Order: sequence, then structure tokens, then C-alpha cells
Amino acid sequence: MKGIDSYFSDFLSEIRLTSSQREDLIRGHKTLRERLNADYDLNGIIVTTFLQGSYRRSTAIRPLVGKRADVDIIVVTNLDRNKVTPQEAIDKFIPFVKKHYDGKYRIQGRSIGIELSYVDLDIVVTSAPSEIDVEALKSRSVTTNMMLEDLTSGYNDWRLIKGWHEPNLSKGFGAQNLSEAQRKEAEWKLEPLYIPNREAGLWEQTHPLEQIKWTRDKNKNTNGHYVNVVKALKWWRTLRLTDIKHPKGYPVEHMIGDCCPDGLSGMAEGICNTLENIVSNYKYQRNNGMVPSLYDRGVPTHNVWKRISQDDFNSFYDSVCKYAKVAREALDAPSIKKQVDKWRELFGDKFPNAPDEDESARTDNNSGGGFSKRTEVTTPSGGRFA
Repeated sequence: MKGIDSYFSDFLSEIRLTSSQREDLIRGHKTLRERLNADYDLNGIIVTTFLQGSYRRSTAIRPLVGKRADVDIIVVTNLDRNKVTPQEAIDKFIPFVKKHYDGKYRIQGRSIGIELSYVDLDIVVTSAPSEIDVEALKSRSVTTNMMLEDLTSGYNDWRLIKGWHEPNLSKGFGAQNLSEAQRKEAEWKLEPLYIPNREAGLWEQTHPLEQIKWTRDKNKNTNGHYVNVVKALKWWRTLRLTDIKHPKGYPVEHMIGDCCPDGLSGMAEGICNTLENIVSNYKYQRNNGMVPSLYDRGVPTHNVWKRISQDDFNSFYDSVCKYAKVAREALDAPSIKKQVDKWRELFGDKFPNAPDEDESARTDNNSGGGFSKRTEVTTPSGGRFA
């Protein structure tokens, strides 16, 4: 009998970026980075560029019809934030975007957005890093074009070290392994970068590389399921919570990360337990008119939920409560057919339907279903992060 894991595998193939969408993203960001590096006027202030965001972390999902995939490009400059205002920093890039993307760009609060017919791009400008971090920020481990999922072969996992290099996939699996010494080498501990907040007139800290490292380690601690749990629940949020504007994007991903338990045996368990842990962990805030404070990886002073209103949190939390019950019913359902029907209540038609089967059919633990009933919500494991 086809187990529930295979249904989740098919579902994930339907919500991941398609190969053509990935090619569009690669074409868009490579062209932008090449133009930035070749620009005569910007040549004196750009230190390096690298990718960040859900694309780099492998938590991006396929956009809905009429929407485009997006990718964020960090542009590290040598601008002194004590001498250059956020507005002045952004202004230095206006001639560039006007030259190459006239009529297609918009100035945003913390970045410059570019809307192409096939992809959305975000230019995120930073001030000058410390001199000790410049070498690291120019290294291949930072500037690689590859997604996190592309770099988890077990032989050449992404590591923030000087000797790291991309695997040559054309030469076969593990063709460019790291040495044992490199695999044990301590990773760089880089300082946060500063990005311009034009509206507040302030430079604010961000640490995209720490977000990537955290995601990598969490994915390992969940036996490779974490990034897929994120994708599944992002899809659920987009599909089912259409009347709620916020939270979305990274704030939702961050909460999922805090509530997804380690040591997962499968997607069904991960999704159900994550939703139930959100219900348990933030019940106090919901009952007492509060909004959770979730602090950015590597920037403990930055609350990534700061902009979420009380009404939006209440609506989001109540929706999680509703669908956590559906997920528990799916996990505990006695047959594959009943499990699939319940998962389709969360994920819609992208989750493949199951053929009719004898109602007496029972699944065992090897198929990913038939978990025992629980009377308490799992408390997420603290985990061990490198």
C-alpha cells in the first residue's frame, strides 16, 4: 500500500519552485549581480554581493498564478553608516536601476524592488562591514549561487569557512569533498550587517548568513524535514488564510522554526506537531491581548514580529488552532484514504487524492500513519545548533 510519505513527496513536488522558475531566478539575480559589479559609478563602493532570503534558505514555495518568484540580493558596500544617511545610501543606486530597470523599480522602506515579467528582485544595500569580516564576505561560501538544498550532499555541506567550495555536480556525487580538517574547522562568527531604514532614518542590523546557518542546522536536527515543513505550512498559509494580510513570509517561517520539534520521522508528524506547538506556545499571548516577540537569528534585539498587529496575530492564531485539529485528525486517521482527505483540507488539490479503499484497511507506523493518540502538546526540543 502506498504510504503517506509518498503522498507528501508528490505534494512537495507540486509546491516547490519549478525548474523554469528556478532558471528565471538564476537568470535574474546573475544578471543583476553582473551589472552591479560592472557598473563604473558603483565600482568604488561595492565590496561584494550575495543571495539571501527564502530562495537561498530553500524555503521558497511556488507562487500562485499571476505571481512571480522572488530573490533578495545583499549588496555589501563600504559606506560609513556614521557619515551616510539611509536615504543617501539608497540614492547612490538610483542611477543604476534607472539605467537598467527604468519603469520596473520602486524604492521601498529598506530596499529597492525590481519587478520583471518573470521574476521579482530586491536590492538590499548594507553599510561597510568590519575590516575583519570583508574577506569572509567575499568568499565562495558567502557568494555562492546555490540554494541550501543543493548543498546538503553529506560530503560537501555548506560551511562558512575559508576553504569551502561548491561541489561540481557535473562530476558526480561528492566529486569535490571537503577534507576532514575542513569539516571540523570552526566556522566564521561574523558580525551583523546594517541595512538602511529610510522611513525611520536609521541603519538597522540584520544577519542573513546566521539565518542560513540556523536553517541548515535545524534541517539536520529534523532529519532533513524542516525546510519541507516550512514549505508545506507556507503553502497552507497562502492557500487557506486569504483574509489575513499578516504575518507572512519570514515572520511565519521564524515561528515555524521555533515550534518545529527535532528528531522528526516524517512530514506528517512535523506539520502536526509544529501547529500544535504554536497553539501551546502562544496561548498565553492570545488570551492576554499580547503579540509574541520573536527575535532574529544572530540579532537578539530585532523582533521580527514587531510589525504584526494584535488583530492579525489573533486571526492567525485562531486559524492555527482550527487547522491543528485537522492535522491531528489526519495523523491519527486509521486509513490512508482518511489521512489524505484530512491533509487535503489543509493543503488543497496540490495534495494528491487517494483512491477509495476498504474502510477496514489500517496503516502501520512504516507508512507514516497510525500514530497513537496524544493528550498533551509536544514541547519543541531545544536542539543543538552549531
